[in-house]
Amino acid sequence: MPGDDLLRFIGAPLPASPWWLALAIVLVVLVVTWWVGVIVWTMPPQRLRTVPLLGDLHATLIRRRFTRSIRQTSHLYVQQALSPGQASATYGRTVRAFLFLRTGIRAQYLHLGELAGGDLAAAVPLLAKLHDAQFNTDARTDVAALGRSAEELIRTWT
Repeated sequence: MPGDDLLRFIGAPLPASPWWLALAIVLVVLVVTWWVGVIVWTMPPQRLRTVPLLGDLHATLIRRRFTRSIRQTSHLYVQQALSPGQASATYGRTVRAFLFLRTGIRAQYLHLGELAGGDLAAAVPLLAKLHDAQFNTDARTDVAALGRSAEELIRTWT
């Protein structure tokens, strides 16, 4: 039979390249890493603080973010793009937002008297000075020094 001669050319399939296995492993690792990143990124701060390794990383990133915000406000103030009241208000908002993310206490919505009686008592003197500089136009407050104090508070908060 003439077709029987062709059977000698049919063989087993070619073996798969090891690169396909390596590519599949890399893709699976990338997808798993992406999902873990999404879960961690969207995790609430109070829960993120309790995770041992991620809590320290979260604290470092928060400090860096808010320190950068304070420096940017200081830069704008030095360039006279912000008035002393505006700079003080921005410093106060930044410090209060930092305290909320770091401790979970809603510092943005509490008065200084309420903050003085709790865990955030160490921040009250600075917040009082910022409040005075924001609303008291007769006050001779060094706003640049308040910015440095706010940055120091953020860097040293535990």
